[in-house]
Order: sequence, then C-alpha cells, then structure tokens
Amino acid sequence: MFVTVRVVDGRGVHVVESLFYRQALALPFVLGWVAMADGLRSVHTRRIGVHASRMLLGLTGMLLNFLSYILLLPAEAATIGFTMPIFGTILSALILREATGIHRWAAVLIGFVGVLVMVRPDAAHFPLQGVAVAIAAAFVTASVSLVLRELGRTESAGVVVFWFTTLSMIPLGIAMPFFAQMHDPVTWGLLLLIGLFGGIAQICLTAALRWGPVSVVLPMDYSAIIWTTLLGLAIGAPWPLATTWIGASLIIASGLYIAWREHVRGKAARVRTAALPPD
Repeated sequence: MFVTVRVVDGRGVHVVESLFYRQALALPFVLGWVAMADGLRSVHTRRIGVHASRMLLGLTGMLLNFLSYILLLPAEAATIGFTMPIFGTILSALILREATGIHRWAAVLIGFVGVLVMVRPDAAHFPLQGVAVAIAAAFVTASVSLVLRELGRTESAGVVVFWFTTLSMIPLGIAMPFFAQMHDPVTWGLLLLIGLFGGIAQICLTAALRWGPVSVVLPMDYSAIIWTTLLGLAIGAPWPLATTWIGASLIIASGLYIAWREHVRGKAARVRTAALPPD
C-alpha cells in the first residue's frame, strides 16, 4: 500500500486523494468483515468521542506514513517506522505510568542509536525532512496504540476498525473538493489497489492478533524491510545503503527485545494472578 502511494504521487495524485481512496475503497471490506463476524448491529457504541479521537490520531499517523514513503526510499521509511515500539515504551512510561526497567530503557537507547547509524547526520544523501516526518509518523502511531488499548477494554476490533474508517470519511470528504482531480485509467487502477491493499491488510492484521499471540505476530511485521526493499527495486528505487541495513538491524533488535520483555512481564503477571488465593 505504501509503495503504491509513492507510485501514484509520481503520477500527480495528491496525498489527500490517496488518503480518501484508501479509506473509501476499504470501507466495503470493513463492512463485509463486521457483517460476517458479529453482525452490523455490533457497531453500536457509547464511546463515539474516544473513537473520534482515535480517528484523528489514526488519520494523522496515516498521512505522515504516506508522506514518509513519498519523501524517503521505501526501505528507509519502513525502517524508521520500526521505531514505533520504542515510542510506545516511552509513552507507556510517561502517560500510563507503567513500570519500565533498565532492560527496556536500554532497548530504547539501542533503537535510537540504530536511527543515528542509518541517518548519518553528516551525510547529504538522507533528506532530513523525510526523516522528521517518518519519526513523527512512528510517534503518532505509538500514540494510537495507547488509545486502542483503552478502546479494547470495551470495544471489539471490528467496531474500532469500522468507526475509524467511517468517521475518517468526514474530514476527508470535506477536504476532497479542494484536491480531487481527474486521472488516467492506470492511475485509477493504482488508487483502487491502495484501498484493496489497505482493507485486506487491516483485516489480516486483526485476524493475526486474534489467532496468534502478540509475541509471535509482532516479529512478522519486521519482514516489511524485505518487501519494501524488493518493491522499491521494482519501481526503480536504488538498493539501500549499508548503513540502512546496520541501523535496521539495531532498530529491529530493539523492537524484538521490547516485545519479548512485554511477553515475559505478561507471563509473570499471569503467574502471580493464578497464585492468589480464591476469594
């Protein structure tokens, strides 16, 4: 999806158009999924305000992610996006006051070292504007995860996805008259793919987290460095520099260690709960 956004940008499509078609064309997939899973009546909610906040954050994060793939090479944008668990750890400690030990803080530090190795601030090859946008995207995406954690206490995944997709059509629908334009058939086909890729990916990710533990599912996300590199080569992007691979290794190692520590802490908490005497 992200690589296709980069391609259509080269064909004159404004990023607001990409956002609109991504959400609008994914909506039928979301409706079908909710209808088959829990029924359309399940989307009733009493937390529309929280859903609206999640929509604004999610739409901002999506915009920044789209821009990062436009401004950077696909592999570079994907790699910086891997810092999301790092920001998630920081936000959990600062906002949720979760206990964060030396192990996870060390992983955070290693992750940021990976960004510095990758970016090489002394090198002119890396557009710092793109780096700033990609880091902001990771930060906003991590913020979304905190809101999703709160929503997850009362709302199913289908309800969350439905309201995010539906509510996002309001600001995007208002913005579209200022950015909408005609395109050739190939470009329309690529815009259709953005919606298809986005809808299918959202459903697959939700199903993965439903059927598999996070500690198993999350590491699969890091395979994106492979797919974005190959897709980047397919659209004519150059092979990533050696520093990109070194930095990616440090960032991925940091994210995996954070995920592992979360798994260990969760397991220990379940053991302590099981050991409590019954009421």
